[in-house]
Amino acid sequence: MESYKREFIKFLESAGVLKFGDFTAKSGRKIPYFINAGDIKTGEQIRKLGEFYAKAYFEKIGNKKTVLYGPAYKGIPIAVSVAVALSENGLDVPFFFNRKEEKDHGEGGVFVGYKPTEGEEIVIVEDVITAGTAIRESMSILSSLKDTKVAATFVMVDRKEKGQTDKSAMAEVGEEFGFPVYSVVDVYDIIEYLEEDPENYENVDRIKKYLEVNGAKA
Repeated sequence: MESYKREFIKFLESAGVLKFGDFTAKSGRKIPYFINAGDIKTGEQIRKLGEFYAKAYFEKIGNKKTVLYGPAYKGIPIAVSVAVALSENGLDVPFFFNRKEEKDHGEGGVFVGYKPTEGEEIVIVEDVITAGTAIRESMSILSSLKDTKVAATFVMVDRKEKGQTDKSAMAEVGEEFGFPVYSVVDVYDIIEYLEEDPENYENVDRIKKYLEVNGAKA
């Protein structure tokens, strides 16, 4: 495993973002581990998270300027931290996010921050994709923006789970909307990381059994 992937997983675990136990995902699935960006609680943690996303951005997109979109609520601090990290590396990009409820006074509308204009490309930054539910919600919200397009989505972890078919949710989203979905690490990286410590045997076994049922076939 690449050293940066191990570093990232260690960071997620130490920050309490990566947990093991019994959880229910947004998709309704019962899952043996949970990724929650809402557990990022300090300035240093969110700074480091933004740096990992920025590294993935430069690796996949290069120095191309896009507009970052952070879906409320967890995507908001991610978008801000990624924008800061990119700017510290010479790429100054705008960002925006949505309100859960549309505002009917003041500036009004559902979006806060930069207003994408015709021809601009948007990059969604999320915490994780399980069944693709959150991304489809984001695409529905973004559909109100005319003559813009989503160029890519970045998430922390590819769970390698089935979406609505036997294909992975990330693959389905990419095919459905016509853009790639990138992750910093995937669940098999997490398994490899956990297997380095025999005390993690139970967590590894539960994740593998879960993937036998819910893992994507392609």
